[in-house]
This record gives sequence, structure tokens and C-alpha cells, in this order.
Amino acid sequence: MEPFTVAPGTLLMWHRRLIAKKWDYSARRGRTGRPPTAAALKKLVLRLAGENPRWGHRRIQGELARLGHPIGPSTVWEILHAAGLGPAPRRSGPSWREFLTTQAEGIIAADFFHVDTVLGTRLYAMAFLEHGTRRLHVTGVTRHPTGEWATQQARNFATDLGTGVESLRFVLRDRDTKYTASFDAVFEAEDMDVLLSAPRVPRMNAHCERVIGTVRREVLDHVLVLNEAHARRVLAEYQDHYNGHRPHRARGQRPPDAVEQPAPVHDLDDRRLLRTRVLGGTINEYRYAE
Repeated sequence: MEPFTVAPGTLLMWHRRLIAKKWDYSARRGRTGRPPTAAALKKLVLRLAGENPRWGHRRIQGELARLGHPIGPSTVWEILHAAGLGPAPRRSGPSWREFLTTQAEGIIAADFFHVDTVLGTRLYAMAFLEHGTRRLHVTGVTRHPTGEWATQQARNFATDLGTGVESLRFVLRDRDTKYTASFDAVFEAEDMDVLLSAPRVPRMNAHCERVIGTVRREVLDHVLVLNEAHARRVLAEYQDHYNGHRPHRARGQRPPDAVEQPAPVHDLDDRRLLRTRVLGGTINEYRYAE
């Protein structure tokens, strides 16, 4: 006959529970670790994801930061993942990184991109991008780009910048034949050096290539352009959105024209979120009602 009715394993388990209970201070010190995300903020994340299917978790996090919600991108990803929403496609970062990073404040990049109308006519637009501020300038649209037209766009851009051109040191462009000596002379007159990318190496002008890709993904792939005048209006409206509202990771999720971050919002349940439709609802902008 066994002297004990309890197995040794059971006795050891009881002992482990007793020791764990004795040294458990969780009830006395309160909750530890990261606080849970508010349900209202989770709902807002899912709303932005539902209304903007092309936005990834970083783009949504940037919009929330602009609205005054300091939430981490990993938290946004966890909310989307828990809701069964997959990641949105995004491009990788630029190469030639070291030089462009150290010289960003003084570089302006130039490039052409095409716009196809609803009837298949190909138009050409010229874009300038300030590396330091990420400010976009679409200076013109034409059906027949020439060297003279490109030079006039350079003059228009330099005039629009005014005294701001004094902070720029370099113009980065490719070797397209439409960039003539007259085009370079416009910037050389402002004591700027012209940098040429290597033949057929678009990544050497990566920032400008990336912003052109952004214009295509967010606008041109979703709007039927009728003619030159319509293309100018569409690109001008998107330029205003890009410079005045769209957050940028390189600027701490601030738009190019923003000076400082908005104040954090704590009373989320008492605030009314307003949506502004840009380009007929192709793009959404969000602001809290005053």
C-alpha cells in the first residue's frame, strides 16, 4: 500500500504555484507594459485603410501623425493585420544615398514624365523637386517638348522660387537632349552647378523618379485626362495636395510646406473628423473640425 495518495509531480506543481503566487506583485503595482490602443483610434485606422486601399501602414501612420495621433507604424500594421488587411505595395528607397543625403538641402532635381490622355495622345510634363523640403513643382505640360520649351520652364521655375533659389547649389538632371546649354545657363546664372546622371541610370535621380511614380500611382492611374488644359489642372491640384497636406517620412511625416508638427490630440471621442475630397475623391484629406 502506497503511503501517499498524491503523485510527486502533482506535489511539485503545487509547490510551483505556491511560490509563483507568493512573489506575484502584479496586483500591487498595477498594469505594466504598453497601454492598449484606444478602440476609437483602431476604428480610425481601419477607416483610413478602407477609404484609401492604396495606402500602406506607413502612409496611414503618416496621416494619423498629421492629425495629431502619435501612433507607431508597427501598431498600425498590427491593427491592419488583425483585421485581415494585407500590406499595400510600395517602392524601395533610393540608391546613391550617401551623396544625396548630405547634399539634399542644396539640390533641385529635374525630370520629364508623360501623361496619356483618354484618346491616347501623349503629353509631357516637367517636374522639379527640392530634395531638402521635398517640395514639388510641375511647371508645364505640352504635347511637343523642345529644348526651347524646357529652357522656358527653367526660367519660370527660377522666377517662382525668387530668393529661395539662393539656397540651392546643384541641379540634378539626366542626359536628355532637351536639356540644352540654354537650360543649364539659367541655373548657372544663379551660381548653381549642373550634375548629370549616368546614361540609363534613373536611380541616380531617385528622388525625382520616386515622386513621378507617386504622381502616377495616386493620380494619373485613376484620372482620365482629356487634354492639355485638363492635365494642367489635375497636376496643379495634386501639387497643392502634395506640398500642403501629404505627409513625408523624410520630414517626420510633415508636408513640404509645414513648419512644425501639429499638437497631439487626446480627446479623440469628442473631435469630429472631416474629409476633403481632392480631384473628385481620388485622394482624401483629413482634418479635425475646429
